[in-house]
Amino acid sequence: MPIKILILNGPNLNLLGERETGTYGKETLAVIEKTLTKAFTKIQFEFRQSNVEGELVNLIHAARKKDSGIVFNPGAYTHYSIALRDAVAAVSIPVVEVHLSNIHAREDFRKNSMTAPVCIGQISGFGSYSYHLGVMALVRYLEKK
Repeated sequence: MPIKILILNGPNLNLLGERETGTYGKETLAVIEKTLTKAFTKIQFEFRQSNVEGELVNLIHAARKKDSGIVFNPGAYTHYSIALRDAVAAVSIPVVEVHLSNIHAREDFRKNSMTAPVCIGQISGFGSYSYHLGVMALVRYLEKK
């Protein structure tokens, strides 16, 4: 059975490459998607992004029936969305939380993650390579199960 991974991105990540490039880098989501697809040829990816919290909840719920796991960058919702935390906790598939910047080295409010405690792990601070590391960690977790 092939590994299927949902790469899920939250608010403002559609503006990658043009917003706060000093913090988030110059790569767009499209570039990150191409890089992952080339690097992990045996994985079936679905890439989704939404600025709407409820849409992200629906995508997490839908993933439980079709995906092996999720690599999730909740964006700003990381810090306050109980709805996303509960959605991740409700599904029976593993989720890895990723962030481009090191959220623990930024403003105090960014140091708290509502979603990380219900994920199998969190990776932050490696720019777009955080997604790479997230996929690697998720695949290793799945292979050990």
